[in-house]
Amino acid sequence: MILLRPPARHLCRRDDRGTRGGMATDDGRYDDQDEAPLTGYATLATAFASGAVLFSVAARRRGVRLPDRVPPWDVALLGTATFKASRLLSKDRITSFVRAPFTRRAEEGAGGEVNDAPRGSGVRRAVGELVSCPFCTAAWVAGSLVASYAAAPRAARLVSVGLSALTVATGCSTRGRGPSRRPRAEDGVRALDTA
Repeated sequence: MILLRPPARHLCRRDDRGTRGGMATDDGRYDDQDEAPLTGYATLATAFASGAVLFSVAARRRGVRLPDRVPPWDVALLGTATFKASRLLSKDRITSFVRAPFTRRAEEGAGGEVNDAPRGSGVRRAVGELVSCPFCTAAWVAGSLVASYAAAPRAARLVSVGLSALTVATGCSTRGRGPSRRPRAEDGVRALDTA
């Protein structure tokens, strides 16, 4: 015969350290500062998943056939393009207008890049964290490029070739120079391009 006992009362009582049975009372908080915009993250994840589903439905209705296999060079091309596009969106000075509603300029970065910090709270902060992080942006860029590759492989390859060429050119122009920043008018020196 099995006897069921009610849970011990001492696990639910608060002790003098503000804990319940050895567990912290702030179990509802995700991080120490309680700044993580979890609702915003959930909204972005839902938007990403919804976009993938909408693309799949539209592609199926239009009769888009997925490739049987993707050659390794296309994977490398898409990967290089994803790297460059995510850096352009999240770090380039010229694309600051895209990030401005969600971020603020934190500091100048190396090689003409800028470092932005998210602003606001909730969804605005989550979007700010997304668009200021190349790694985070890369998932969205890769999703877009892969969807393009499935729907229009030639066009996706052409865009990827352009972004990959930019990656190579950027790598060649900064090779051996080390971290630097773009000269500004207040430096009082007219910069000449030595490349």
